[in-house]
Order: sequence, then C-alpha cells, then structure tokens
Amino acid sequence: QVLLVESGGGLVQAGESLRLSCALSGRGEMLSVYTMGWFRQAPGKERTLVASSSRSNGATHYAGFGRGRCTISRDNAKNTVYLQMNNLQPDDTAVYYCAAGPFLGAGWAASDYSFWGQGTQVTVSS
Repeated sequence: QVLLVESGGGLVQAGESLRLSCALSGRGEMLSVYTMGWFRQAPGKERTLVASSSRSNGATHYAGFGRGRCTISRDNAKNTVYLQMNNLQPDDTAVYYCAAGPFLGAGWAASDYSFWGQGTQVTVSS
C-alpha cells in the first residue's frame, strides 16, 4: 500500500513562492516505479493537473498554471517529489494533491493515478 503525504502549503501573499513536498512510503515501495503528478482543486471546480514527472525517464509535463510558473522535480533516493511554485496569485488558491501511478506516459488525467495524498491547502492573498 502506497502512502503519500504532502507538506509545504500555507498562506502567502501575491507574488510569493512556495515549495510543496510529497513523500511516498510503504513497504518496499520506491518512487522510481511511479509516475508522479501534482493536481489542484479549487472550491466548486474540477481537479486539474499542474505538473507530472514520468517514471521512465523523469520527463516533465506541465498544464495550465504549471507552465512557466512551476517546476516539478523528484528525488528517487528520498522517495520525494517536489513542486516549486513561483509568482503565486489569488487564483492559485486551492488544495494541492500529490498522486502516483505505476504507468508510463505523461499522466494528464486524474484517472491515470492509483494513489492520492490528502492534499495541502495553498491560500494566496492579494
């Protein structure tokens, strides 16, 4: 069983940055076998992809907000994936989720992933 635990969320002002972390654990589980994704969900809206990191070669993919203002990275030795977010704006306020799936590919859809963290709240004030 894979357990994902996000951290690093909080309250920031517009223009500031945050770095989210997601630690993967479980008996014998290794980050390297999973494609990892960061999603976000604002109240009343769908959960959407921010960025993903493929398991095969670590290739990264970004969608929407993720393009240009976010960087996803992974440290397989630490079983941890990160999301650096820059120049945050009030519209970026959402719960940010980490997800893992044992598949090859970009992982654009939430349905691609098998395991989810509990989410971490990011609130951006103007």
